[in-house]
Amino acid sequence: MRCIQCGSLKDKVLDSRASKDGTTIRRRRECLNCNYRYTTYEQIERTDLRVVKRDGARESLNREKILSGLVKACEKRPVPMDRLDRAVEEILTELHKDHLSEVPSSAIGAKVMDKLHQIDPVAYVRYVSVYRQFEDVDQFIQEIQSLSRRAARDPMQRRLFKD
Repeated sequence: MRCIQCGSLKDKVLDSRASKDGTTIRRRRECLNCNYRYTTYEQIERTDLRVVKRDGARESLNREKILSGLVKACEKRPVPMDRLDRAVEEILTELHKDHLSEVPSSAIGAKVMDKLHQIDPVAYVRYVSVYRQFEDVDQFIQEIQSLSRRAARDPMQRRLFKD
């Protein structure tokens, strides 16, 4: 690793720590030439996934697009930003497990909906309404009723609405 102070390639690692989720290693280093201390981070390099859009167009998978969709859905909701960051990482990890080089945009949307369903039911309905292009109130009502039915089937699911 090149020292950012003097440019020397000779250093020693003083301390290494894994991140909480185990995807990154933080290393404290000291330059053997000038004794400057600095921190480096090491993480797994993933292969780039390409998104296949509905119209057949292909583009690189963009983490920021997924995050911005989650942020918009959770706007003015009590959802911390670090929870959304974690959700994006979980989605990306699942996509890399399930797909080698290309992923359909519908698979990304489905993963985002699953995560939002776990995080916040209101944000989930907001996202679904845009993703599925709801055109009237009846579609909102049907989606909310399906949420209630799922909650009734799952005893671990929290209550979404008061009776």
